Amino acid sequence: MTDTPNIAIVRQGAVATLWMDRPERHNAFDEHLIEAIDRGLQALGADDEVRVVVLAGRGRSFSAGADLDWMRRAADYDVARNRDEAEALARMLRRLAELPKPTIARVHGAAIGGGLGLVAACDIAVASDKAVFATSEVKFGLIPATIGPYVLRAIGPRQAARYFLTAELIQPAKARDIGLVHEVVADDALDVAVETLVQALAQGGPNAQAESKRLIRDLDGQTIGDALIADTALRIADIRATDEARSRLDAFLSARRAKDAR
Repeated sequence: MTDTPNIAIVRQGAVATLWMDRPERHNAFDEHLIEAIDRGLQALGADDEVRVVVLAGRGRSFSAGADLDWMRRAADYDVARNRDEAEALARMLRRLAELPKPTIARVHGAAIGGGLGLVAACDIAVASDKAVFATSEVKFGLIPATIGPYVLRAIGPRQAARYFLTAELIQPAKARDIGLVHEVVADDALDVAVETLVQALAQGGPNAQAESKRLIRDLDGQTIGDALIADTALRIADIRATDEARSRLDAFLSARRAKDAR
């Protein structure tokens, strides 16, 4: 386990859980938590021994959004400093979304504002049936700008219009129905659900998973035409020639021949 202020990283084999560790503040964001998450993700992304990253929150909440004291301080900052801190949050969310490892959001309690953004930026999200979600920014005269790209990618502009404008609470079943989370389980089954996903992810090739994530980002919103067809054909041709693909295909074929011979 690696502890730094505001986060703790727990390693179990090839799985790393990055715990947000401000339980007394419901893991609400301030500039220090944002920086700690960003640095933690950077280290995990560069660690070849890490196959899966789980994002979780200690205490009663996943993350309750922006720390109110931080928001009060920011109200007195000039435009340049506000922009710098907003860009730091945006960079951290992008790092999470583009991490070259599969990511799982383990969501319990509140996932509000920026906390909801973290959920949307992860590849897979599993929520407790006691979780609650909201994009509450308009209540404070703000907008969900930095989290917006990831939330829209998860739930689409039509659903985003409702929840960005009303700031109403989203219950777990509704979060699943609109695509914000993939699965809702009983609170005491949350870790089992995460472990089931970890085991499924462990079956994939790490390079193939990283390239699959990049493929999704690059294909999103593209028109199917000659250029896209050529690009996707080149990608599959290139990855077939990698050592990972060759060794995994050989192992699969060998196992199948052995099974057929029995």
